[in-house]
Amino acid sequence: MAKHRLQQVADTMQRVLGDVIQKELKDPRVGFATVTGVEVSADLQHAKVRISVMGSPEEREAAMAALQRARGFLRKRVAEEMSYMRFVPELHLIQDTSLDYTMHMDEVFRAIQHERLVNPPKLDDEQ
Repeated sequence: MAKHRLQQVADTMQRVLGDVIQKELKDPRVGFATVTGVEVSADLQHAKVRISVMGSPEEREAAMAALQRARGFLRKRVAEEMSYMRFVPELHLIQDTSLDYTMHMDEVFRAIQHERLVNPPKLDDEQ
């Protein structure tokens, strides 16, 4: 299948899943979850759904477990919203930790910047 078509399917699935998670799932454990990306296999049999969840590690784990249990409902809603598709991919939900990594790296850079302000590096001719 053409890459453009796969990307269209992935983008539509991301929008649909995001809406369903935010507006239709009633499980309070899900909390604030965002679909950050969807990758669809070339044969449309599988879709990796990346989800960012805010909260403590325990809250994130509980939210991902609740989402895993809701996979059938999510897939059904994708099928209803994308009824033009002959087959709806199997959903593989993956916790997206890229935001955590970005925040961690930001903290590292801030610490380096602070260290340079407190202890400026010596130039070669200052030694």
